[in-house]
Amino acid sequence: PNADRPVFRAYSIASPSWDEQIEFYSIKVPDGPLTRYLQRLRVGDTVLMRRKPTGTLVNDALLPGKRLWMFATGTGIAPFASIIRDPETYEKFDEMIVCHTCRTSQELTFGRNLLNDLKNDPLVGELSPRLTLYDTLTREDWPRVGRQTDLMASGKMFSDLGVPPIDPDTDRAMICGSMAMLNDTKAALESFGLEEGANSRPATFVVEKAFVG
Repeated sequence: PNADRPVFRAYSIASPSWDEQIEFYSIKVPDGPLTRYLQRLRVGDTVLMRRKPTGTLVNDALLPGKRLWMFATGTGIAPFASIIRDPETYEKFDEMIVCHTCRTSQELTFGRNLLNDLKNDPLVGELSPRLTLYDTLTREDWPRVGRQTDLMASGKMFSDLGVPPIDPDTDRAMICGSMAMLNDTKAALESFGLEEGANSRPATFVVEKAFVG
């Protein structure tokens, strides 16, 4: 509200649905129309929020399956920080894989810390061995280098993880990232036979269209 006019951006909620606090994960853009204010917030400051949350990255939008893939780039990992701390996810899937691609290793820190801390989570800590992080970089040396779609197309992602290629009978997926990443990953999943779903019509993968970053 202290801006020239109210500035709204779509942010994925990173905290689990049962939490009494709401967490968000964002980059800090020095002159960004919103983050220039967010990064200077103090306790007691006011932030405007729309009353109704929207989005498709929820368990109800997917049909039950064996393996859940979560494809993210950059801060697109935020909604998956919520999903992997939700006990319902572990009831619905036997295995979960978070695929996170960034430009630099520093940008991977949030995801790596998240999965490390999950071991001590009071609700899902004992189930955390069923969760795997597959992180890759595009601009630095790293054990895994390349875009997720390229690693899927070559089969390297599946061989690295020791799992079979994506199969619509067993695999489900969620995608969150830049618009180009969303389109490329959606096309890759459709090539494996997966179909896009929605809250009103669950299917085998969903895309978070509101998030761009």
